[in-house]
Amino acid sequence: MSNSVLPAAYQELTEATSVAMARAIQTVEVKTPLITESIPTAYAAAGKGEPPLLLIHGFDSSQLEFRRLWPLLGVYRQTWTVDLLGFGFSDRALSPTLSPGAIKLHLYSFWQQMIGRPAVLVGASMSGAAAIDFALTYPEAVTALVLIDSAGFAAGPAMDRFMVPPLDSLATAFLRSPRVRRSISRQAYFNKALVTADSELCAALHLQAPRWKEALIIFTKSSGYNFLSHKITQITHPTLIIWGEQDRILGTQDALRFKQAIPHSELVWIPECGHVPHLEKPEVTAGTITTFVNANVD
Repeated sequence: MSNSVLPAAYQELTEATSVAMARAIQTVEVKTPLITESIPTAYAAAGKGEPPLLLIHGFDSSQLEFRRLWPLLGVYRQTWTVDLLGFGFSDRALSPTLSPGAIKLHLYSFWQQMIGRPAVLVGASMSGAAAIDFALTYPEAVTALVLIDSAGFAAGPAMDRFMVPPLDSLATAFLRSPRVRRSISRQAYFNKALVTADSELCAALHLQAPRWKEALIIFTKSSGYNFLSHKITQITHPTLIIWGEQDRILGTQDALRFKQAIPHSELVWIPECGHVPHLEKPEVTAGTITTFVNANVD
């Protein structure tokens, strides 16, 4: 089956979960206050059951990073994934800004149009910060938070000072390099054997989407979620913090900081796991999320 949403190279995927999710991704025209035109937004949905789960991906990534977790959660509940504004396979050209504020407003518009009832918001890495920002602004849309090796305390991408011509093109060319992306993947995983050709393609497929370079430059110039750390104590939703014990991207100290800062929170360590528990230990991660939701959400 073909999928016109994705670059043709998706047909080279080999892992069953990768192929299944790639085939499930579709687009919807989302109306937002950002512009008069609707914004083509890539998403996937599976399963039934309340409350719904909404999974959002990390920096310079796409919803394909949930390819192993999404079907496991979909067994028990309606589970959505979405590509954030300016990322993944969602449109990068229409919105005049790709700042965290615009990303949040676009995500809220997607939630209004497609889900329309309180959801458990699951954010990984950078999108943990996006999930926190969203929950603080739109508490009525969120019933609980799940933060997977989350940003929020850590500073955003350090590339922002390089995002002036001609350094901006050089910086994005550096990030596009297969060698560099392989090195980042190897650092993200505890089990290096999981850095396969399929995983590398999943991590890089969105680079072939139109205006990838331009959008990454615009977002990085916004300084990302560096404004968020002092707001984390304001979270009132039940919050699950999942953290790989061998996270070499963000380290492990921020897991304890989240646990201390968020009043109604629970911290679960995933052993023999790096920065991406949803990819490296999907069964454990899905079970942990399911147990938390069953215990904390009516």
